[in-house]
Amino acid sequence: MSRLPTGIAELDLVLGGGFPPGSCVVLAGAPGSGKTILAQQICFANARPDHRAIYYTTLSEPHSKLVAHLESFSFFDSTAVGETVEFHHLAALADPAVDVPMSAVTTEVVRQAFESRPSVIVIDSSKALHESEGPGFRRAVYELASRVAHTDAVLILVGEYDEEDMRTAAEFAVADAIVFLANESAGYKDRRWLRIAKLRGSDYLGGRHSFRIGESGIALYPRPESTLTPPPEGTGRRLLSGIEGLDAMMQGGVPGGSATIVAGPSGAGKTVIALQFIARGLAQGESAVYASFQESDRQLSVKARSFGWDLDRASAEGMLAVVHVQPVEIGLDVVAAQIRQAAATVGAQRVVIDSIAELEHAADGDRFADYLWALVGALRKDGATVVLTSETSAFFGPAFELAHGLSYIADNIILLRYTELESEIRRALVVVKMRDSDHTKSLVEFEITNGGAVVKGKFAGVTGVMSGTPSPSEQKFREFFGR
Repeated sequence: MSRLPTGIAELDLVLGGGFPPGSCVVLAGAPGSGKTILAQQICFANARPDHRAIYYTTLSEPHSKLVAHLESFSFFDSTAVGETVEFHHLAALADPAVDVPMSAVTTEVVRQAFESRPSVIVIDSSKALHESEGPGFRRAVYELASRVAHTDAVLILVGEYDEEDMRTAAEFAVADAIVFLANESAGYKDRRWLRIAKLRGSDYLGGRHSFRIGESGIALYPRPESTLTPPPEGTGRRLLSGIEGLDAMMQGGVPGGSATIVAGPSGAGKTVIALQFIARGLAQGESAVYASFQESDRQLSVKARSFGWDLDRASAEGMLAVVHVQPVEIGLDVVAAQIRQAAATVGAQRVVIDSIAELEHAADGDRFADYLWALVGALRKDGATVVLTSETSAFFGPAFELAHGLSYIADNIILLRYTELESEIRRALVVVKMRDSDHTKSLVEFEITNGGAVVKGKFAGVTGVMSGTPSPSEQKFREFFGR
């Protein structure tokens, strides 16, 4: 089936390609939700000399003012106004003293549809027509939609409707597609979202999808969960982490195409291990993305340089993309889109997300686990090996729990710990899990040196290292007391 594209690639993805020709579409939402901008964006994306876009207004606002509001958007083309994009008033309907039947509107719109053969016709606001026509509106809008459909033009009705209207108003029963837009307050934040409430005869990506209004108009960010993909088959290849002892513990390195969580308390070395993983890949010609929510690209560059790793050169050569998002008012879907776009731009073979704690904090309800599973799955499907850092609350002691039980998302889990030994704080590391692969189970000591993380070896002669306060082993005890 051919489709009329919206001019927004991500919305076309949600719609399965766009709107079917001849369909009747309702763009619904409260004032200020973005309906008019979306309708105009669709018009300018589809206006052609042989298939124009016709925009009807039912309010008395001058078209000059309407056009002036469009000039700040990049999709707006002033040369198209009056040529391929036409604005017309249905002004009489704005005068409550004049009783204009819906039949007059139908006659005008259908005439334009058959004479001009436009690609798209917009009526903004259809709610005014509904209130003007009263009980007979359902039959009138059905006649309008069915007659316009014969020309293959997409008829878009824009109106200030709420979700209750979608259950009762006649235009929603007639519509082939319903797009609902909202701008909601959540605490101190405003969040815009869009969902497809109906798309007759076609599948679509359900649920709420975040969007923003900027210079380019509406930018949509589909939920990663709505495009779930199964994990890819293992490649059998191993990627060196750059930490020799750790690679040996993992039977030759991190399995290619896998997802690894590096978990541990603050300052334990998670970011250093993640940077070392990226630096080793870059040294081997493998492109990478580093997503950071705490340290900026400049801070990461300085930190990496202190260990002898040059991230600036890799960035300049297009081998590395750093995605830095302030850990304030994070939009999960926006972050997912930014990371995937960066990975696609550099062809990332390695991706680090440091850390997932900020994403969890930004998640609503119980969405976080599904969101992260979908994002990681998408990155792996695109050919990346993913490392996630996760902060644990316990600095000492054997307790270990990933946020929301995220162990099922990771193929591999590396746990970092602090321990007290001989009146010193030492770092400990253990590979807790590797899916479909053997690994060394030993608890080892590691240090952060000027060259990065280094595995020193097992803790000799002590037991209970995971408790945070190790004690001499039985053999050492006997040697000390001569027994």
